[in-house]
Amino acid sequence: MPDSSFSTPEPGRPPVGADTSRAGIARVYDASLGGKDNFEADRRALDAVLEIAPGMCSVARRNRAWLRRVLRYLAGVVGVEQFLDAGAGLPTVSNTHEIAQLVNPWARVVYLDNDPMVSAHGRVLLETNEDTVYLHGDLTDPAVLAGDSAVWRYLDRDRPVAVILGAVLHHLPDAADPAGIVARVVDAVSPGSYVAITHFWDPGVDSPDHALAREVERRFVEKGLGSGWYRSRAEIESFFAGLELVDPGMVQLDEWWPSGGGATPPPPPPRVFFWGGGGHGGEGGVGVWGGGRAPPP
Repeated sequence: MPDSSFSTPEPGRPPVGADTSRAGIARVYDASLGGKDNFEADRRALDAVLEIAPGMCSVARRNRAWLRRVLRYLAGVVGVEQFLDAGAGLPTVSNTHEIAQLVNPWARVVYLDNDPMVSAHGRVLLETNEDTVYLHGDLTDPAVLAGDSAVWRYLDRDRPVAVILGAVLHHLPDAADPAGIVARVVDAVSPGSYVAITHFWDPGVDSPDHALAREVERRFVEKGLGSGWYRSRAEIESFFAGLELVDPGMVQLDEWWPSGGGATPPPPPPRVFFWGGGGHGGEGGVGVWGGGRAPPP
């Protein structure tokens, strides 16, 4: 049985666990993907955002498609054999281990989530082979990737690891120091490792859409979910401090390795902002790859 003894320090809102009267991050995301593992509170929180940003569900699906392409790229093109999906959420279609192990049957995947009910649910549904485990843990806890962490009982710390941080960091308040958390992740993994990131983006006060981004943020934070902060490009770039941005740099979700995703998807919905970037730490260093929603023309 996987270790689930990690503590969950929380500078913001505690995980909802079994409380169905409160919206939960994983369940709201499940609702945005059309899943069934959500409750009325989760759907109300999502509806509050959809009132002013009706494209949010499409963006969630595109974020999922981005994840599939990233996994195929890392497992197939780069040859990474170990994956840590942090803030993994609830099981859905095309989960991380299913994609990675389709490309490389020997790929090992560790899922990590700070909500005990989510990790328990994931453990039942996702641990389908000896190379897949689901742990309860929180990236804000320095112990989660320490040398004696349960993560390293399943992954070889001396070999490259791909750490997935898709749609995770924007649920961490500034007080949690998301840039510092990414830096700690980079410090914990071996040379040749990768980190994949997507994040909500605020186009800034000079953009006519700045007010929309802030209103969407307010509805996420104040109308049930309790998190979902939009950050500037400079703030998001700070996650890559010490790493060299590489092609394609900061791009739309759909533009990150589109040839790896089959048919070209329809144009993204306007005025929903989701941003990321890509970088590399040099020969043998840690790479950072991301994708994001660019501003409309």
